[in-house]
Amino acid sequence: MKDNNNNSKQVLLSVLGVAILVVAVVGVSFAAFSYSKTGEKVNTITTGTISMNYTEGENAINLTNALPMTDDVGKALSDENQYFDFTVTANITGTTTINYAITATKVDPDSTIPEAGVKVYLTDMDADGDTPISGYETPKKVSELTKTSSDVSGAPDGDYKLTSGTFNATTTHKYRLRMWVADDYQVTGTSQAFKLKVNVYGTAAAQ
Repeated sequence: MKDNNNNSKQVLLSVLGVAILVVAVVGVSFAAFSYSKTGEKVNTITTGTISMNYTEGENAINLTNALPMTDDVGKALSDENQYFDFTVTANITGTTTINYAITATKVDPDSTIPEAGVKVYLTDMDADGDTPISGYETPKKVSELTKTSSDVSGAPDGDYKLTSGTFNATTTHKYRLRMWVADDYQVTGTSQAFKLKVNVYGTAAAQ
């Protein structure tokens, strides 16, 4: 009887041993299992397109033998070479916004009249042909203009700012610049001059 019991125990142990081995194999199989799937959908983000264009007119201001004049006279200058026309165009698709600035820089060393002796007057030609830019209803001396500093338009520091704003759609602005000798400037017997260049800058605003 003891031998039979021993045999039964051996058989049972053998069966348990096989069962443990099967569980161990299955466990290894699960541990080695991995899954991967390559997606088929393409997710896309596309920026809008932006561009700016600055076009100068045929005329440039060239006031020779100029004498000091009042603002009323200066604002009405309309003969050839008494004003400077230029156009700024923004082409935008999407929701992009452009911060822009129109600035002026004095041409040295050709400019001998001080900034306080020259007045500038910028007007927007879009509405009725001579509508003043907001904030520039009256002429200003060059010395009174704000200078650019870390400007959002990307303009370099130190330019004289004529005007600034934003474009958020395709837009064209036509501008006219006039400048003249201020009526409180004392003209000397020596010929003097003041030369100015117009610049346009623009930078896409952060979205």
